[in-house]
Amino acid sequence: MTANTAPALLDLAPLGAEHFARIEDKIAALMRTRETVVTMQGEALLPLEACIRSAVRPGSTALNVVTGPYGETFGGWLRSCGAEVVTVTAPFSGAVSPDEIAAALRDRPEIDFVSLVHAEAATGNTNPVAGIGRVVREHGALLMLDAVASVAAEPLLTDEWGVDLCVIGGQKAMAGPAGVSAVSVSARAWERIAANEAAPRRSYLSLLDWKERWLDGGRAVLPHAPAQLEMLALEQAADRIAAVGLDAVIARHRAARGATRAGIRALGGLTPYVVRREHAAPAATTLRAPDGVDAREIVAAALTADPAVPLQAAGGSLATEMIRVNHYGTAADRGVVLASVAALGAGLRALGVAGVEGDGAVEAAGAEWDAVMCG
Repeated sequence: MTANTAPALLDLAPLGAEHFARIEDKIAALMRTRETVVTMQGEALLPLEACIRSAVRPGSTALNVVTGPYGETFGGWLRSCGAEVVTVTAPFSGAVSPDEIAAALRDRPEIDFVSLVHAEAATGNTNPVAGIGRVVREHGALLMLDAVASVAAEPLLTDEWGVDLCVIGGQKAMAGPAGVSAVSVSARAWERIAANEAAPRRSYLSLLDWKERWLDGGRAVLPHAPAQLEMLALEQAADRIAAVGLDAVIARHRAARGATRAGIRALGGLTPYVVRREHAAPAATTLRAPDGVDAREIVAAALTADPAVPLQAAGGSLATEMIRVNHYGTAADRGVVLASVAALGAGLRALGVAGVEGDGAVEAAGAEWDAVMCG
């Protein structure tokens, strides 16, 4: 942005209700849902917390699936709502299975709410939502899905999978803004929320406020001033995906996943953290550092070789052992992936790690990208 372009962004006509509603319709189409969609004016943690606090009543029992840090966050919110929380945990190197969920539901038939992350960008795994959604619906519980890291990176069939509350954000595979997010709400979920006396009302976390002041009025009058720049950026991201084709965008993310994993296997020194390809998220690939080498040092050395590549060390307890290669949005690109593999190789060699390949790893990554995109 320059001084000349800033007025063009700031001196905009107000974003009216009709335009706001059109943007919501584009997001609903991307999510493959005919249910109502609420576009909330904040980062995706806003609708995620709003969903839990709206649909979970004190004294209820919730099943929380933990395959990464966001699942752990949901557990805290559920407990603060007064729910008893049953936790199903999968190693961060894999995914949870529908059979595990079905077993937990059989053991605790009183479970009426299930929270699940589709893809955990932080740990690089993705869960089989279609199968999980089927067993949750058969049980009769509501299913809340965090699809922030999966929307536009892999198929998201909200209605077909029986997802009652599906939250997305624009900042990852959509290559859009972080400041707005959306949630689709099924008719079943609205009934549960309306019956919950503890659901937020007259609050920034209130889904009921959006329903009563926006949806029930035919989306004719906005309940408050919208985040205009972020909404326009979200629309542009959705339009760009529609122009290219959602299938093509998903294919590019799958190619990025395959190419990164192939390049790392050929490189040596590092191994994919998520063991099985079908459990690996298309938005990001996590890598296990070699024994005795700090992952943060590898990332620092790789970024010294090429500061532009989208690499980072994991956070928290995984910081010393896990490296994350982000390949979502504009980074789901052949050149970016090959540069990331090359930078990791340079970083490992700079640290004196033995047996590290060079050009062969980049060639393997390129060959896999081409095979996925042509196949």
